[in-house]
Amino acid sequence: MDSVVVLSGGSGGAKLARGLAEACEHLTVVANTADDVDIYGVHVSPDPDLVTYWLADQIDERGWGLRDDTWKVMEALERAGRPHWFRLGDRDLAMCLVRTELLRAGHSLTEAHRAVVEAMGVGAHVLPMSDARVSTWVGARGRTLPFQEFMILERGEGPVESVELRGLERAPPSDAVLQAIAAAEAIVIGPSNPVISIGPILSLPGMREALRAAPAPVVAVSPFVGGRSIKGPTEAFCEQAGIEASAAGVASAYAELLDGIVADEPLEDLPSLVTDTLMDSAESRARLAREVLEFARSVRG
Repeated sequence: MDSVVVLSGGSGGAKLARGLAEACEHLTVVANTADDVDIYGVHVSPDPDLVTYWLADQIDERGWGLRDDTWKVMEALERAGRPHWFRLGDRDLAMCLVRTELLRAGHSLTEAHRAVVEAMGVGAHVLPMSDARVSTWVGARGRTLPFQEFMILERGEGPVESVELRGLERAPPSDAVLQAIAAAEAIVIGPSNPVISIGPILSLPGMREALRAAPAPVVAVSPFVGGRSIKGPTEAFCEQAGIEASAAGVASAYAELLDGIVADEPLEDLPSLVTDTLMDSAESRARLAREVLEFARSVRG
């Protein structure tokens, strides 16, 4: 397939995007921006950046940030007694400065992140899900916190009591996102957290309608391997949302959108591809990407 759109958060969706970039001619990644945060005087877009760094083959072995980055700014903040809990390497911070400068000059988030993508030498398109601000707030242990504070300062410790998307009603998908979806030959919902990564994208006003109207098949890749999430608090968020940690649970979350699902377990009542979905090497990412595209071809029309 020539034109593929992937809906992605970080980690799993970004890994799959890396494999798909080598398997199709035109790749567009629509990335969650409900995790964005303003800190240190810059606008940080963790998921679009993580996707971009994966596509640039510059992701650090930690799974976030840039490989071989330095930490002089964080060290200086620590010596100055300033908050430094949100860790940004120096090169990572530079990319945030590129984005922030354009935002302050009146450019949209889509335009501002395009500059980051170009600076990293990435040929694929990485689109923020919306040019308007949406922020995820998490309720846990009687407190409601911005997503990054919950994940980093609170170490993601649940149980998760609530998830709130603030600003959602004023945040339609960008024109670039809608155009990419309408022109796609395949649309893939990546193996990212269904609640806090994919959930905000699908909750944008008009997004589900755009996906249902798209001529391309829509297939999802389950984020669960052997019934467990690979990374992060996916299971805790799914439990709060009433989503079973299985292919069936993922299928139910995306029910009216899907033409098929890719998972490591069989599923009834929906076309499915059963395969190894663990992406722990370049070879496994490339293999899964090829299989996903072949499966999408098989469910077309």
